[in-house]
Formats: sequence, C-alpha cells, structure tokens
Amino acid sequence: MKIGFVGAGKAGSTLGKYMVEHQACVSGYYSRSRASAIEAAEFTHTSYFETLEEVLEESDALFLTVPDGAIENVWKSLQQYPLTGKLICHCSGAMNSAVFSGISQMGAFGYSIHPLFAIHSRLQSYREFSQAYITMEGSMEYLEFWKKFFSDMGNPVRIIDSGQKVLYHGAAVAASNLVVGLFETAARMLMRCGFDRESGEKALLPLFLNNCRNIADSGVEGALTGPAERADEQTIRRHLAVLSEEEKEIYLPLTKAAAEIAQRKHPDRDYKELFALIIEMQEKGWV
Repeated sequence: MKIGFVGAGKAGSTLGKYMVEHQACVSGYYSRSRASAIEAAEFTHTSYFETLEEVLEESDALFLTVPDGAIENVWKSLQQYPLTGKLICHCSGAMNSAVFSGISQMGAFGYSIHPLFAIHSRLQSYREFSQAYITMEGSMEYLEFWKKFFSDMGNPVRIIDSGQKVLYHGAAVAASNLVVGLFETAARMLMRCGFDRESGEKALLPLFLNNCRNIADSGVEGALTGPAERADEQTIRRHLAVLSEEEKEIYLPLTKAAAEIAQRKHPDRDYKELFALIIEMQEKGWV
C-alpha cells in the first residue's frame, strides 16, 4: 500500500514521518506550496510531486492533510482523474467521510481518520505520535485494513459512528484547546491579584501539570481535589463573590461537573448544599 499526501503542514509531515519510521510505504507529497512539499519530502525521505495527478497516480491511498475548509475542494479536483480502487482519507476531527460525495460511484473508498492528538510541531510531534488514539469511519471495505494498519504501529484505534463526528470533535476540543483557554483564565485571575503574566503562569504550571499527570495515573475520580470534592459550599460561595461575570460562566459549569465526579467518588458524602447552590445559580441564569 503506497500512501501519498496532499498537504505538507504539521499533520501531513507528522503522519508521513511516523509511517516511514514504522516501515510503511509513503510515496510523497503534493501541496499548493511547492517549498513546503519539498521540505516534507526531504524530512520523510520520500518524493515531491509537482501536480495532484502525479501524487494520485503514484499512491494507492491518499491522505488529504489540508484545512477542513479545503477538503471538499481537493476532492472535487481529484474527481477529474481515474479513482478506481483508490482509498481517499482526510484527517478532520469534525467532518466525516460523507464529504467525499459520490466516491463509491467512482469505484473509490472514503475515510475520515483522525488522531486524537495535539500536533504542535511539524518536525517533532511524530516522536510522540504512538500515544495518539486513532478514530476512523468510512467505507466498510477497508475499515479493518486501516484499523490493523495503525494498531500494528502501536496506536489504540476505535471505529466510530459517522453521525457522532461533530460531538466527538467537541470532546477533543474541550480536552485540548479549551484547556488552554481555562489556563489563560486562571492566569488572568492571578494577574488581578498582582502577579505579572510570566510569574502567574509559572506559579500555575506545577499545579496544572501535576493534575494532568494525576488524571493520567488515577482517572478523574482519583485526581479530583478541592472544594467541590470536599462539598465545601461556603468556599465556592466566596469564590463566586469575587469572580467576574465571565469567570462565573466558566467556573459554575465546571464546578457542577466536579461535584458530579465527587458524588461518584464519595457516594456516602452529603453534597445537597453544594447542588442547592448550583441550582440557585441556575435559576439566576448562570449555568
């Protein structure tokens, strides 16, 4: 199976390098940016292609590692060429394989294959990519092939329902991008206490990193600490008294989720007053 890439940014370079490192046959790269395609080809020790047609001809499977908004246009461009037997894949988290409209009539097979992984570096992320959980959906004919392909490289793989891709991607964003926003919110709160940005972020970092490690080691119930776990409704009220309107809109839903985890963790502990506070805030339109 020869695998080619359309798009040579962080996702394409990381996937290609990871595949090459695991002895998969990568044909090479085509991109609108000739320079980035050449760089990706050199990085992966594969070929650079001048045209979309060339990379298609030299590949059995094609990964469209382009921005979500470009996937449909690339697919339309591919339809002018013979596609019989080709496997066309994209790596969008939110979009499913239905974006490849009419693909079965062309004798080809479409897939969405998404790594649940933050690819932060074009040149370094492949080293950590074995940690990525791979989710996929698409044409039945080669789903098991792709599942085995990534499983053999050491990645956990899950086939998901195409109708759940948007919700799935929302979960990924909540655990990744929105955590950055949450950290920023905490840093701004410390800045209101007199910290500058650098010292505020430095102060929060051990707390943040250790909590992530505790979740990884012990799960959310084992990692949970703080006033929600203790059913400390009075401390939470004091927090709410000093938070801005915007901060309350973040703090309260997360406190509710933490309280629900705490109740699972300590089924014999009384959380009635804490949930009464949450209901009180709901009635005021906060949650």
